[in-house]
Amino acid sequence: MTDFRFYRPGIVGTGRVAQALARAFVPHASAPPLVWGRTPDNANSIATATGAFRARTIDRLTTECDIIAIAVSDDAMSAVVADIAATVATGRAPFVFHVSGRSGAAILEPLRAAGATTAAIHPAMTFTGEPQAEAQRMIGASFAVTGSTPEATRRAGQIVTLLGGITIEIDEEHRSLYHAALCHASNHLVTLIAGAANSLRDAGVDNPSALLTPLVRAALENSLDRGFAGLSGPLLRGDAETVKGHLVTLKDHSPDLLPAYRAMARATLDELKRAGTLPSDRLTALDSLLAVP
Repeated sequence: MTDFRFYRPGIVGTGRVAQALARAFVPHASAPPLVWGRTPDNANSIATATGAFRARTIDRLTTECDIIAIAVSDDAMSAVVADIAATVATGRAPFVFHVSGRSGAAILEPLRAAGATTAAIHPAMTFTGEPQAEAQRMIGASFAVTGSTPEATRRAGQIVTLLGGITIEIDEEHRSLYHAALCHASNHLVTLIAGAANSLRDAGVDNPSALLTPLVRAALENSLDRGFAGLSGPLLRGDAETVKGHLVTLKDHSPDLLPAYRAMARATLDELKRAGTLPSDRLTALDSLLAVP
């Protein structure tokens, strides 16, 4: 850990990441964080839950805070940046960062032009609205950093270290690709597991989570340790009749899962083709089965 501290952090936004940041910043600041949001009740709730204070105006936040975190939706970012830039006093040079995965530092250019030091700092972590637990989960997590200058990157690294995280530098032009990969791994995993659980209920399983937990954990660990070599199951074996049976029963008994199953099976088959591990006759049979009807 570093002995780097700051006087007062400010957080613009009232969502899940804003809550976690407010809680994480409290022990490292000389004064409680200020939180500002367009809905005062939401900002009050965060302040109460995390030990922060609500800033009644955005002007107060930008005047009193030397570190400012922007934790708003991607689509709202440009408008919020413009609002903050209009309030940065001449001669002040706060460090301002956003926590969006999609955007780099370029979106903060109006703030940099106003004198701020700017960076993107995205925690590669999921947030569900439990600030105490999520402040702890950020310890050991990776944070994707894109600074507008080398000094901004250095200061961003100090923030990450303060939060107990690991800095991963991502070039500006690769931010969208980085974010797409994370969303594919985490967001789509939630959809996949929810779909499987629903189909298990259709099959009469009362507690799908209990059934899935050891299987999914093992599959996740295998994939993280071994990559695609961690694959198992009928596609790897080339069992076309088994896959055919899956498609038929999903169509008849759990049709909502069928499009996702077919798409993921198709993607898995494409990886098997690239790996060259299946005989051509089995690939042909599976290709025919998984073709879009």
